[in-house]
Amino acid sequence: MSDRTEPRITVRKDGPYVVTGGVPLGKVTIGVDECGDAVEWIEGEAVAAGEQYLLCRCGRSDRKPFCDGSHMDVAFDGTETACRDNYFERAGVIDGPVVLVTDVIELCAEARYCAAGKALWNSTGEAEDPKDVEQVILQASMCPSGRYVAWDVGSGVSYEPVLEPSIGLIEDPQLEVSGGLWVQGGIPVESADGFTNEVRNRQTLCRCGQSKNKPFCDGTHCETGFVDGL
Repeated sequence: MSDRTEPRITVRKDGPYVVTGGVPLGKVTIGVDECGDAVEWIEGEAVAAGEQYLLCRCGRSDRKPFCDGSHMDVAFDGTETACRDNYFERAGVIDGPVVLVTDVIELCAEARYCAAGKALWNSTGEAEDPKDVEQVILQASMCPSGRYVAWDVGSGVSYEPVLEPSIGLIEDPQLEVSGGLWVQGGIPVESADGFTNEVRNRQTLCRCGQSKNKPFCDGTHCETGFVDGL
């Protein structure tokens, strides 16, 4: 029997994320096409971490992505403000004849895969051709925060990608910023008060320190020009 702990992320009050369970950590880059549309994820180098490590949450560490205690120097206010209702209690629906898409807008991490081509919210309602349906599913599935989820209308089954537990350090060279922490594979995120947030296959955590939806990313890194510097 293995002594290895299950993957978990714990938010420290006004401090870092404590990652346990030997979760792999690495760079992931938003890849764009000749039109400037986000169309692919480019996996980058792995970052040596370990069985347990602390990730910066205030955005001020000189050892990003790792915590160096700067949250204490800057008196970081990491108050968690995110709604604790589950995804389905908050989700709107974009109807389509073959596939529908659920959407929780406050989870947006500004990765922009939804905006490629005709845009997800415009194309879903007309998607009947297999290629168009496939495109809708792809765009929804590439959303790192899980804002969008695509569903088969007939069976009610979701088209979720299979993701192993890992954390991606999102880089956005088009906007010249660093994005949130892409938490993949159903890793539980426990708040500072002991509440365990809904476990999801895809979600993004803030690492610029400025999100108004802490601990989750709300795209504020784009406004502030946050750069990891790793």
